[in-house]
Amino acid sequence: MGSIWRRMFPRRKAKVTPRRTAAARPPAPASTAAAPATSHAATDAPSLAQIDERFHRLVLGLPPASQDEPQPVEAALLRRLELLGARFDLRSLPRLPTVLPQLLRTLKSDEAAGAELAKLVGRDPLMVGEVMRATSTVFYRSAQPIGSLQQAVVLLGQDGLRRVITQHVMKPILQGNTGSMGHAAGGRLWGHAERCAHACAWLGRTTGCDAFEAYLAGIVRHAGTGAVVRLLDQLMPGATPPPLSAAFVRHCARLAAQLSLQAARQWELPARVLGALAECQGEVSAASSPLGRALAVADSVASLSLLVESGELPADSELAHSWPGVMPPAVLARCQRDLGQHFTATLDNA
Repeated sequence: MGSIWRRMFPRRKAKVTPRRTAAARPPAPASTAAAPATSHAATDAPSLAQIDERFHRLVLGLPPASQDEPQPVEAALLRRLELLGARFDLRSLPRLPTVLPQLLRTLKSDEAAGAELAKLVGRDPLMVGEVMRATSTVFYRSAQPIGSLQQAVVLLGQDGLRRVITQHVMKPILQGNTGSMGHAAGGRLWGHAERCAHACAWLGRTTGCDAFEAYLAGIVRHAGTGAVVRLLDQLMPGATPPPLSAAFVRHCARLAAQLSLQAARQWELPARVLGALAECQGEVSAASSPLGRALAVADSVASLSLLVESGELPADSELAHSWPGVMPPAVLARCQRDLGQHFTATLDNA
């Protein structure tokens, strides 16, 4: 199979064609003699298009692009991918606990009692185990042993319980990929999801978003990317991926975003989360919703974090000036620093 791909995709010298995005920085002026000192850092920063493409190549396990535009055989492959995507059965993704929608509605109420929450959690044995494990960690460990589910729920608090439940639900969905591409992709998708959720919640506080909706939006942002991994495994079973073009990767990213939104609708996620996911399929601007802006920026911050950890980009890469009109540079810089302080583990490239 590998030899077939080599004949179909002969190596060619890479040609870099930048892709324009709504959030891209304006071009540098013709003369930079009088430019301020901070312009050098902004000029050296990777573009949002580069970050997005490199992130998807990392997740999909694809080598660098041979060219920007797709070759004829790629067009045929894209048509098959689109057909498989249209027929993809979202029910094949790991199920969400049936108790989740009711639990999320209850958690939205500030008056929800610990006993009521414990009763709902208790209806799913796997969720019970996850909640009890969370309270045994150093972060939540109390002076007295936790002897009941209700005690554990009270110790976690509503915000802690929301996050524990969301991680319990989403981790197997994002890590549940199989095949030659899927094994490595699962760990990377989960690594991105944790960072994106954290960054989205952090940024959401500056834009007036509901903290849990922001966290939830971040963690489901690339749920559809796992589905695309499965589809590509069907199209290229056991083959060494060829150096597919940048346009091919962008098409995969668009399909993944569509599937993420479809999955979120099936899971009955909150309306503002659905709206933010829909906005992120297009160009996010200052006119977008607060959650849409926070999610788009958090996505790029999380992607950059993974790329730096994997050695794809330099450690001093920054995005402070990459979202003019969408997020203030100072806020974005603080978000990057906060993310770096919370996620220091080395990316597992296995």
